[in-house]
Amino acid sequence: MTIQQIKQRFSIIGNSPVLNRAIDIAVQVAPTDLTVLIFGESGTGKEIFPQIIHQLSARKHNAYIAVNCGAIPEGTIDSELFGHEKGSFTGAVKNRKGYFEEADNGTIFLDEVGELPLSTQVRLLRVLETGEYIKVGSSQGMKTNVRVIAATNINLLKAMQNGKFREDLYYRLNTVPIIIPPLRNRKEDIHLIFRKFAQDFSEKYRMPPIRLKENAVLLLENYAWKGNVRQLKNITEQISVIEQERAVDGETLKKYLPDEIHNLPVIYGDSINKEDFATEREILYKILFDMRNEINELKTIIQDVTKQNTGTVNVPSKVFDKSTNNIHQPDYISSSENIIDNVNEKNKFAGNKSFIEETEEIIEESLSLKDKEIELIKKALEKYKGKRKYAAEELGISERTLYRKLKEYDLTT
Repeated sequence: MTIQQIKQRFSIIGNSPVLNRAIDIAVQVAPTDLTVLIFGESGTGKEIFPQIIHQLSARKHNAYIAVNCGAIPEGTIDSELFGHEKGSFTGAVKNRKGYFEEADNGTIFLDEVGELPLSTQVRLLRVLETGEYIKVGSSQGMKTNVRVIAATNINLLKAMQNGKFREDLYYRLNTVPIIIPPLRNRKEDIHLIFRKFAQDFSEKYRMPPIRLKENAVLLLENYAWKGNVRQLKNITEQISVIEQERAVDGETLKKYLPDEIHNLPVIYGDSINKEDFATEREILYKILFDMRNEINELKTIIQDVTKQNTGTVNVPSKVFDKSTNNIHQPDYISSSENIIDNVNEKNKFAGNKSFIEETEEIIEESLSLKDKEIELIKKALEKYKGKRKYAAEELGISERTLYRKLKEYDLTT
């Protein structure tokens, strides 16, 4: 059977090379009993490929059972797959056959296999390796001759690293991998699929089919389609029912395409506080180090003035700010220049040594982390007239963290 005949039989639309490759692998592996693992995003049509494999195999006259592992509660998944004995748990009023017993000599498709709990993964691994399983509440082993095809839309390698999926089960399932491409990687197929859906809904709702203008086709082909074929089908149905004008342009189509959703990192549990505190400490340490460097530079300038007792002092007019990677004039330049001018003027005309000695007296500024933090908080609150939200933004911390520090340092606003 050719790839084109298979597409017609299973209603597969598209001529993308990556799609044709996936179909070709399914055809080649179908006559064997090898375990197949299908990878693909949600909505790509993964459920069609197990049917192709089953229908082209020697098991096609026996049972084909599709199981959505993510839709079965963890407490009953073992009973659903392997069956149970009467009285094995509350509610087990009679013996029950599991899917592996029902699908004996046939094919079982485990969709979203990555959602299986670890205890069930152990049972599944035993079935794959020995063909044996034990019903819930029983001590007697049973044999089954089932071909297993699994599918997932998650990264199983990452799940293994996180301890959510067994490594031995992954390699046992992944004898033959089939990768279903997302719709955004099949741009040449998107308009074909849209036209097929538009024709189907035209017949269903008894109205003329929707047609896309050139700018709408371009928009359609360049959209990300996070929901893949399923999302495209839903949007086609919406447009078919709602729009009175059957020729749809880009502006009209854009109303039905949701804005791109960016996956933002999410922090759970206690990690919020830990990362908050780490960030705050880094910011405060950086501020303090920068302030200390500037103070040391200012002290050096003043000391040079008093030692040289001349009218000329080399003052750096520009400094490099590591935090912003920019060169700028430090805040102390204008004030230090005034000091230097006064010192030089008095040295010229007075030559008073006692005056010079007085200028050497430098008041040490506190570098206590707590004191600096209190000072910064007070300045931020004063700047924004007690409004904590804006003060927190200025400090680079959350409003909740600012409130906690106000209580810690007994500060009132």
